[in-house]
Amino acid sequence: MRFWLAVVFTGIATGIGAAILTTILEVVQSLCWGGSPTNVLQAAQHATPWRHIVVLLGAALVTGIGQKLLKRLSSGNGIDTTEAIWFQAGRMPTLLTLGSALLSVIIVGMGVSLGREGAPKQAGAVFANLFSDQGGLSDEQRRLLVACGAGAGMGAAYGVPLGGALFALEVMRGKLSLRYVLPALFTALIAVGVSWLALPDAPTYLIPSYAMSASVLLWALLAGPVAGVASVGYVRMVTWADRHRPQGWQRFTLPLVVMSSLGVVSIWLPQLLGNGKDVSELAFTGKVAPVLLLTLLLLKPAATVLCMRSGAPGGMFTPSLTAGALLGGVLGHAWSYLWPGVPPGLFALLGAGAVLAATTQGPISTVVLMLELTGRNRSFILPLLLIVCTATLVSRTIEPRSIYDARLSEEELRERQRQRDLPSR
Repeated sequence: MRFWLAVVFTGIATGIGAAILTTILEVVQSLCWGGSPTNVLQAAQHATPWRHIVVLLGAALVTGIGQKLLKRLSSGNGIDTTEAIWFQAGRMPTLLTLGSALLSVIIVGMGVSLGREGAPKQAGAVFANLFSDQGGLSDEQRRLLVACGAGAGMGAAYGVPLGGALFALEVMRGKLSLRYVLPALFTALIAVGVSWLALPDAPTYLIPSYAMSASVLLWALLAGPVAGVASVGYVRMVTWADRHRPQGWQRFTLPLVVMSSLGVVSIWLPQLLGNGKDVSELAFTGKVAPVLLLTLLLLKPAATVLCMRSGAPGGMFTPSLTAGALLGGVLGHAWSYLWPGVPPGLFALLGAGAVLAATTQGPISTVVLMLELTGRNRSFILPLLLIVCTATLVSRTIEPRSIYDARLSEEELRERQRQRDLPSR
């Protein structure tokens, strides 16, 4: 009974936290860029060049000062959610983690090229840890509940209850065990239901209905391994950036260099700003020119990695999805010269699913997330399954690490795999 009460309270708190953090992000975006609080790309396209530079310099200062304050306010060390689940039984420093989540939504709202889902994911994990303390739960129960809280936070951020539950089990907990399913589902559905009191109940990406064809299936089969290899490179860049976060005075100087540079380049390429959601939606509907797709494919992942290298906290879910959309769009345009007739947006959509699955090592949750994020049920399910499976297989064969394992050492990776192989109790 204590465990299930903790599940309910975690879901409620996570839903409220996700709504508050999302509202803060939208307010910051509106104040910094003007225009619609949900479309930073359109606002940035109409902003003056000086606003680009000033806002990103402000983000650099907020990053440096915020990191310094967090270090002083908490005596604990920062622990990644994945690391906490596997090696600390889900125990996380409350003040430091919530402060990092708040800092994350502020700077992402200012245009830093990182994801917004990292903050509600952290908040959900912290709430689960707190309610585990209150309920006196065992380490195994705490570990499961923290994973469920993290997945529920992600689900509430995007309005994807089933995808959030599967993300909690497949990606965060690493086990799709039957006894874990109900807690994950209940936590996610409560969190999403509560968040819908303040956030819109609508698909994140509005796309047309795409039809399947032999051309799409063959392209998915050939593009899957390419997406898998590209995902390995992306994961390794993220790992490098996370392991080389700045120390000492570099906490101030490096964000200034990286984010001021981002501000200057964004004058001509505003698509580099933010988590990439607006760019992905344009790619999914075929509204990005091939040359721009190729340019963004080279620069957008680089911007994300450099922002992480500068010490900025943020999520990696939407940036990874965006990188996949850009890769799929580029490969799709090349394929159209050989076999024309397929809408270019479908290639971007499938590429997004492939890279997201390969970088998170979560093929099942990715398929469900893509369906929920777009509000589509089965119009592209077969090629999506094909490209997701092949990309994940290739990626996992080369690199067992995901974007959420960046802080884990090789010994920790082997220990985590040993724990995964143990039968569920």
